Amino acid sequence: MDIEDELPIAPASAGDGEPSQALLSGDQFDVEVYAAQYSGRTRVARLLFIAGKCESEQMRLDALRLAYEGSLKGEDTALHRDVAAKIAGRLGPRYVVDQAWSDAVERRSLVRKDKLDSELNGYKTNLIKESIRMGYNDLGDFHYAHGHLSEALKSYIRTRDYCTTSKHVVQMCLNVILVSVELGQFMHVSNYVSKAEQTPDDMDPVIVAKLRAAAGLAYLETNKYKLAARKFIETGSELRNNYSEVISPQDVAVYGALCALASFDRSELKSKVIDNYNFRNFLELVPEVRELVNDFYASRYGSCLGYLEKLKSNLLLDIHLHEHLEVLYKDIRHKAIIQYTFPFISVDLNTMAVAFKTSVSMLEKELAALITDNKIQARIDSHNKILYANHADQRNATFQRALQTGNEFERDVKFMLLRANLLKHEYNQKAAEKRV
Repeated sequence: MDIEDELPIAPASAGDGEPSQALLSGDQFDVEVYAAQYSGRTRVARLLFIAGKCESEQMRLDALRLAYEGSLKGEDTALHRDVAAKIAGRLGPRYVVDQAWSDAVERRSLVRKDKLDSELNGYKTNLIKESIRMGYNDLGDFHYAHGHLSEALKSYIRTRDYCTTSKHVVQMCLNVILVSVELGQFMHVSNYVSKAEQTPDDMDPVIVAKLRAAAGLAYLETNKYKLAARKFIETGSELRNNYSEVISPQDVAVYGALCALASFDRSELKSKVIDNYNFRNFLELVPEVRELVNDFYASRYGSCLGYLEKLKSNLLLDIHLHEHLEVLYKDIRHKAIIQYTFPFISVDLNTMAVAFKTSVSMLEKELAALITDNKIQARIDSHNKILYANHADQRNATFQRALQTGNEFERDVKFMLLRANLLKHEYNQKAAEKRV
């Protein structure tokens, strides 16, 4: 096995905290409540992302303050210095580099690293597989805590050769997934989710939920929205706050719902999302998302799009979702327009523009683009502002199918009669051979 081939190059960012219930509010974004949903390095990573993206100076400073406090709970001195540099004295003298803390952590880490290396060398000498596995695991934990993500990934992958039970394999996979998410190596995430799911023993429901959530995240990041929606929807409610170092239950609800709206057809949305008791538990955590899903299915498109617009500024502050938000929003809007026009022979664009809370000219451009892409079979009367559907002539199509079926039946009967006559008169290969 060549471990170097599996390792990514670029490092990523980090976090720490306790998960909570609330998530998004269209009126205001509570940074403290949001950060409380996460723990470990991802909490600090998300706070730094918010500080770099949000427009409000107060929100930016709140995020940096929480990130600074979170960095002191870990052992990553480089991350601590990075947070302090971003604060740049704007929060006062308390929020500068804590040199005494950094020196103490680095001294302890040197001693700890030497001890771990020495123990691992001893285990290798004695050839005890379980001890070697635990030695690499401890080394991976050490590197991860100190922000050496590539080294952590290398150590976790090396435990694979020393795993003796399915439980060990699953633990190794979860460790690799955790680091790979931070490194942005989502192919690694997908590969190790598959490895974990292929273990023969039954897994704990919490671990299954973690793997589904991680797989959904990997599909989301690789723009496979339908697959992402399926994985998030399949994530068990056992997840709760047990995976806060990667994702929160509120994230599962938001990511799953938006991907489903953008990629599922109407029947799938009903059966897999709205009538799905398990996923409904996640949606209850984010009432706005639950309502917009129900509005979309009930064809209340104006209300649905209103909820989406209300949530947009907050969703743009999500570290995983922000890059995909415009595409998802566009797909959801286009699906809404297509579903709105489908049942009708003609649609008044003025009425439709009111329903979609947009201008007639903007709506006309959207419809023209969808017609060009062959997503709507229709033509636009720009003078009278009416959309005429190019529905197929169902009556004529039915007659054509009936005639085709009749012709096929007549042909088959003729073939059967011909075969029967051939057999009756013994006009076949065997009879010809006998006569000879």
